[in-house]
Amino acid sequence: MTRSVPRTRRIRRSLRVSGAGAAVLLTLSACSSSSGADEDAGSAGSSSKVSGQVTVFAAASLKESFTKLGETFEQRHPGTEVSFNFGGSDSLAAGITSGAPADVFASASPKTMATVTDAGAAAGEPSTFVRNRLEIATLPDNPERISSLQDLTASGLKVVLCDKSVPCGAAAQKALAAGGLDLTPVSYEQDVKAALTKVELKEADAALVYRTDVRAAGGKVAGVDFPEAAEAVNDYPITVLEDAPNPGAAKAFVALVKSAEGQRVLTDAGFGTP
Repeated sequence: MTRSVPRTRRIRRSLRVSGAGAAVLLTLSACSSSSGADEDAGSAGSSSKVSGQVTVFAAASLKESFTKLGETFEQRHPGTEVSFNFGGSDSLAAGITSGAPADVFASASPKTMATVTDAGAAAGEPSTFVRNRLEIATLPDNPERISSLQDLTASGLKVVLCDKSVPCGAAAQKALAAGGLDLTPVSYEQDVKAALTKVELKEADAALVYRTDVRAAGGKVAGVDFPEAAEAVNDYPITVLEDAPNPGAAKAFVALVKSAEGQRVLTDAGFGTP
């Protein structure tokens, strides 16, 4: 059963050692091709036999789609459990570089992923698996009749932005700069879900969030597209971590995310392909 991990919770590291495959002795050069095929088949079989817990640190905007993929992963690999820590990518990266045990990191921007790779905490080169862009989230039925980014600068309008240190906040600043606009929000939030919640609770009239979050909110908010969003598209990279307690399961989860099935789940959620 998938579950979210509280940000402050530490998960005990565990060591998992996979069983060694049987050695194949090649005695005749004519048999080398056949034995190589057998070895490849054995490797493919062992890679699918993952077990135990896999801990995924992922950007808050991935919550709905990754939770669905986590359920798929557990069904496909009986005996596994996917635990998620969703939050602002900068906070997640800081946790990883500070030693928080995790197997996979999926960030909402290359910049926050660089925090992890520069610290030598990634097992390999991260790869971009989806893209995302901003939308204006308004109250249902858009009572303020917001139709453009410039409308957010109207006097008396309560607008919320993500903090500038997190990817959705950095994207918002790029979009505002592209429009030549200056906006002072009523608050800066630490992740995109927190910014969206302000609108859902009617504590704000509008927020700049990802279009995937507007879609996930259903009828709780309305979404307004704006052309400046094209200047602030975010690439989402993913990687297995160097000190992953369960590297086999981590690789299998990343493979699911990047598979055709995983991409369908993500595009259905509103993400774009790289």
